[in-house]
Amino acid sequence: MEAALAPCAVPSSRILRTKHRFRCSFSNPKLPILPNSLIIRGKPSRFTTSVSSPTSSSTATPTNSPPESDTGFESGSDKFDWYANWYPVMPICDLDKKVPHGKKVMGIDLVVWWDRNEKLWKVMDDACPHRLAPLSDGRIDQSGRLQCVYHGWCFNGSGDCKLIPQAPLDGPPVHTFKQACVAVYPSIVQHDIIWFWPNSDPKFKNIAETNKPPYIPELEDPSFTKLMGNRDIPYGYDVLVENLMDPAHVPYAHYGLMRLPTPKEKIDREGGRPLEINVKKQDSKGFFSKQEWGYSNFIAPCVYRSSSDPLPEQENEYPAPAASDKAASSKRRLSLIFICIPVSPGRSRLIWTFPRNFGVFIDKIVPRWMFHIGQNTILDSDLHLLHVEERKILERGPKNWQKVCFIPTKSDANVVTFRRWFNKYSNAHVDWRGKYDPSLLPPTPPREQLFDRYWSHVQNCSSCKKAHIYLNALEVILQIASVAMIGVMAVMKQTALSNVARIAVLVAAILSFATSKWLSHFIYKTFHYHDYNHALV
Repeated sequence: MEAALAPCAVPSSRILRTKHRFRCSFSNPKLPILPNSLIIRGKPSRFTTSVSSPTSSSTATPTNSPPESDTGFESGSDKFDWYANWYPVMPICDLDKKVPHGKKVMGIDLVVWWDRNEKLWKVMDDACPHRLAPLSDGRIDQSGRLQCVYHGWCFNGSGDCKLIPQAPLDGPPVHTFKQACVAVYPSIVQHDIIWFWPNSDPKFKNIAETNKPPYIPELEDPSFTKLMGNRDIPYGYDVLVENLMDPAHVPYAHYGLMRLPTPKEKIDREGGRPLEINVKKQDSKGFFSKQEWGYSNFIAPCVYRSSSDPLPEQENEYPAPAASDKAASSKRRLSLIFICIPVSPGRSRLIWTFPRNFGVFIDKIVPRWMFHIGQNTILDSDLHLLHVEERKILERGPKNWQKVCFIPTKSDANVVTFRRWFNKYSNAHVDWRGKYDPSLLPPTPPREQLFDRYWSHVQNCSSCKKAHIYLNALEVILQIASVAMIGVMAVMKQTALSNVARIAVLVAAILSFATSKWLSHFIYKTFHYHDYNHALV
């Protein structure tokens, strides 16, 4: 699991109720638990999904209604404020301090750049106040200021305009006018990720002193390895989160890509089996649960954590493990951390890391880009499924998710709980503040663009970007070497080379050319486009 990605709207705060078809309780602590569940502060409250055994087809009335349920919502109707939370932008290991970077989060166009004067990363509005040109296309000038390359206006880390080249030196100091400033967002680096607060009002300037991003202890533990990856995803935030919470899809959507335990009773080739989740609580801050291999948390709006250990504040929610279990857990600990970022309707960004305290030396030997090969393949293997699913949900109305989706088993407990959180506290959609119509999604691109890795990952990953450059150079070197060896052999007199030497040179030229062709295919498949056909797996 440590080398895997298990990837992943609807207005109305009321709970949809339908005739129940079978009954099961997710709140029973004795029940087995799923490999992806969630956790959050507060008193545990009951989460029960009622469903009765399906009747025979001769008597059943056709319906796709979900089981009637009694969710563990906290009382009250407080809505989730999307603009009163920290949002991750990028891992700092993938940001170059020499250039500004353009990113979109919550529909806001941002420029992220390193202010070498203050020795801090800065997050600002990606628009020059002069003519609204993107500052992310600019440069860091010799004085360490952010320069707009359209007309040369320069800004410091506080957003103040420090230079307007077109303004006469003996004229009014127009660069000091408020209209010449760029909006700066509060930002902080935590867990080696830069986070920003999506409100540039000066009253939030020091928000980090009283409100910090979610704290994940294993990301600050030096005994854990924690390589990161990121990728832009061609489907929306809610579908991404929902999919990451769903362990039941892993044996099927990612068949052959991940090492999974073999069930005691194997009912099919893939090894699917019944799963049970114990969801403990849900409120506007998220929810948490326990499953067979550990604990899971959804810390709204972005963090999904699945781990062999609960967060410290959740330890009281569960019975203390036996001494033997404690000894085992102290030896090998693993977490799956997924950070899901809303970008715009039909677009999201995923940052992932799988911290563990064993096999640490492997990450010091194997370059990061090699791990990303398998992780990107896992993301690709259900990418088209989720892209299409999002459109089908929108066609039927996000409000009706629980009516159009038939969810009769406990394996969907986390997904159901997230959808209810999304419905109750966010009216089933991200608050874009009028920037977008949530009922419209971008058109589906050709398959090669949908599965694109170069612009969605390689250009945003310092390790993969460097590997792409070096491997392309190696391909060219191999081709040149192949041609050079053939040329040398052709111009050399027949007596200058023995037959053995000529054969050796010819073989080396052929191998060099063949290797270059294989490398070309590897580069394209790894860094550009890798199609995935489930029927052939």
